[in-house]
Amino acid sequence: MAPRPDGGENAVVVNLTNSAAIPILSSKGVTEEITYCKFVLETRVVCQIAVRDGTGRNVIGANRMATISNDGKDMRLLSAKDTGNAYFKSAFGGAVIDYNVPGNPNAVLMTRWFPPENRTGTIMGNSGFGLAVEQVDVLTGDRKRVESPRESAEGYISDGQGHVRMMVTQPTSENGYTKGQLNYSYRPAGGGSWTALSKVTFSGGLSAGFEPVAVDSSANVAYGFDANGNYLGLYKRALDGSGTTSLVLGRADADVDELIRIGRNRRVVGASYATEKRTDEYFDPELRKLAAGLGRALGGGKQISIVDATTDEGKLLVFGGSDTDPGTFYLFDKASKSLGELLPARPELAKMPMGTMKPVQFPAADGTMIPGYLTLPPGSTGKGLPAIVMPHGGPSARDEWGFDWLVQFFVARGFAVLQPNYRGSSGYGTAWFRNNGFKSWPTAIGDVNDAGRWLNSQGIAAPGKLAIFGWSYGGYAALQSAVVDPDLYKAIVAVAPVTDLDAVREESREDADFYVVDAFIGTGPHVESGSPARHAERFKAPVLLLHGDADTNVGVNESRLMKRRLEGAGKRVEYIEFPSLAHSLDNAAARTRLLSTSDRFLRAALGL
Repeated sequence: MAPRPDGGENAVVVNLTNSAAIPILSSKGVTEEITYCKFVLETRVVCQIAVRDGTGRNVIGANRMATISNDGKDMRLLSAKDTGNAYFKSAFGGAVIDYNVPGNPNAVLMTRWFPPENRTGTIMGNSGFGLAVEQVDVLTGDRKRVESPRESAEGYISDGQGHVRMMVTQPTSENGYTKGQLNYSYRPAGGGSWTALSKVTFSGGLSAGFEPVAVDSSANVAYGFDANGNYLGLYKRALDGSGTTSLVLGRADADVDELIRIGRNRRVVGASYATEKRTDEYFDPELRKLAAGLGRALGGGKQISIVDATTDEGKLLVFGGSDTDPGTFYLFDKASKSLGELLPARPELAKMPMGTMKPVQFPAADGTMIPGYLTLPPGSTGKGLPAIVMPHGGPSARDEWGFDWLVQFFVARGFAVLQPNYRGSSGYGTAWFRNNGFKSWPTAIGDVNDAGRWLNSQGIAAPGKLAIFGWSYGGYAALQSAVVDPDLYKAIVAVAPVTDLDAVREESREDADFYVVDAFIGTGPHVESGSPARHAERFKAPVLLLHGDADTNVGVNESRLMKRRLEGAGKRVEYIEFPSLAHSLDNAAARTRLLSTSDRFLRAALGL
């Protein structure tokens, strides 16, 4: 995938012999994007394309799957067409869940949503509706049903060998809202009826129960995540009816939260977790030894990840990068033991000096040490700088060591940047997560503000030159920080921020997951006190708001409300709205404007 200069992206096939790049599919960006592409045959690629239309609460999105020849000359729709008597068109075009189908190397297993149909006056049509699985030939388009539609089905998990082994269902209430629960069932290796395996419940951003994510057919087990004391661990559970469960990887200081899979059959080869830096642990002894050797060979403190493999795993796609290196893809040939450079992730930054990201800790008001990352402009003394506190989004997320385009932009402009992993962040266990960053906002925002105070006390931030920049929940934190301590920051930038907790709740009332969102926000006095739009009178620093009007994560009305309230209180506020763009503002021109406007705003507010 490669960005286009005028926005959007290209799907590009790169010839490994001569490095010639052949664009096979393009999107114009803004209202359409290429979600992912993957080879299914040597001669064909499968891509998912997402489109959307509308603004505000009237955004309609859909996706479709297509198969494309590796020279880009032949493109065919892989998603099924809805029948003429369907009550509505399906927005979901399906997803590939297995690239191996016994007896048909040209086929994949795909999910398909069947909408309800009007069968009045006809004996044709589907008797059921919901999510199903089909075997689809990528050359002919022929389809064969593997799993019948189920209204409650949320997903299926195959074993990488063409067999659907697990089904995920979600119960709903009488009024149509989904409950905060997923039920997992499995089918025996030789086939048969579905048997209950586990139940996972969700409340306030935390889950409880064994959550399967992959099936290993050779061992007849499911890999999944579950509690390991205060943290998440990776477990495997037998699919032979015994329910035997054993811990595969656990830590006493971090959540094990990612599975590593490679190859056409998506073989499970390891798992990863993040402490100060992310660590990949490989279960496969050969890959464990290989990853360590590649790390030594590439040097420079790079993090090495094995991204994918050929069908026989004879060749591996490897990625190496660091905080000061956006990273490069390499091809490793096991037979010749050779490592060749393929493509840099961001070639434009090849000679750009980067700031080193240093893990730090600072004290919160209650004495708790808060972890974070401090990045300073290269060549600076680290003292007396304009500085930015940059809380991450989520809040069920965390910042990690590695290249960060937002951080490096501001560092290149002379700012010190501190990214606090405040209490409410994920990855540090349930005790650190607390009741999430909304219900426990006084603790989370207190930690964010203590990050700013630490920059001041250490002399890193020059007097009167401290600002805060946040995106999504980070934008909420940037605004709420001013409600708590109006004098701390001298400039506030909030991108796609939550500004009123009740408004966020109401935005989801017509969505199926309203109960989940309602529980996440909670009720009580924290809702009023934790809604920055209701406390505009407390703001002293100027505010810059930026938001896409097609944002379905945090509705654009959140920023519009904040702008009105600040203006009504006589406060200084600028607002930029990006037409037809969603939450991530995934468009080159929009991000360029975001960066340049933010830089100009901060310099003016801080007197730089």
